Amino acid sequence: MRSSSNPVFSRRGFSRDNGYAGFGYGPAPTAGHPYAQGAPQDLTAEELRRMYQAPAASPAQSGRMTIDDVVMRTAMTLGTVLVGALLAWVVLPVSRTSYGVAMVAALVAFVLGMVQTFKAAPKPALILGYAAFEGIFLGVVSKMFNAAWAGAPVQAVLGTMAVSAGMLIAYRTGLVKVTDRYKRVGMAIAIGFVLLTFANLLFAAFGGGDGLGLRSGGLGVVVGIVGVLLGAFFLSLEFRCVEDGIRHGAPQRESWLAAFGLTVSLVWIYLEMLRLISILRD
Repeated sequence: MRSSSNPVFSRRGFSRDNGYAGFGYGPAPTAGHPYAQGAPQDLTAEELRRMYQAPAASPAQSGRMTIDDVVMRTAMTLGTVLVGALLAWVVLPVSRTSYGVAMVAALVAFVLGMVQTFKAAPKPALILGYAAFEGIFLGVVSKMFNAAWAGAPVQAVLGTMAVSAGMLIAYRTGLVKVTDRYKRVGMAIAIGFVLLTFANLLFAAFGGGDGLGLRSGGLGVVVGIVGVLLGAFFLSLEFRCVEDGIRHGAPQRESWLAAFGLTVSLVWIYLEMLRLISILRD
């Protein structure tokens, strides 16, 4: 998912370095920026006068991305995740078969995300398809966690909302600044986190038990907190993406990529919250 800040995938920027738009973190628009509106060239004085006297076009009229576009697409994507999760919760019982269905859904969601990665432009069908299958996965997993720790999914949802709101406030007030150093350090930690998690899964699969013990006890709590903080870090990158896209006058279709990135980050936080709550309640 190149449109996601999930460290498993690369990112693109709201620029046209490779001939198409995507996510990234560039400077403020300049005369050389592909989306910046430069001064008109080779126009007569009368043409310039008529141009400047004409009413200004709104972002929607000019086909540029607005915050309303991002909010609407994000609501659609998260709504699809929610529908898929509720459907899985109601229809699928807690069983090995349901767990298998969840793993298949997660794999399909991953594949759809990867296909979107290599598309030159956002494809709403791929993004909504990812959301639907991700929702099925989350519905099954949430029901399993709820069976073991009653109320854990609700607590995880509330925790995700709190973390998201906190990061948004921190970003908007300038408490968190997305600088190059901030991104480098955060992504280095994220890559290390993913590699460590993967190693833990391998040890658990071939050695049995809890692998390296990263998801239990005191160490599990620390790892869970780091995971939640990384999710907040990803959100801050997404906020910067949206801000840069609107400032640079990115095309309206790019709001789908913003919605995709925000959804991936929120799913990350929710899953880490779910794991952390289960460890704390044990």
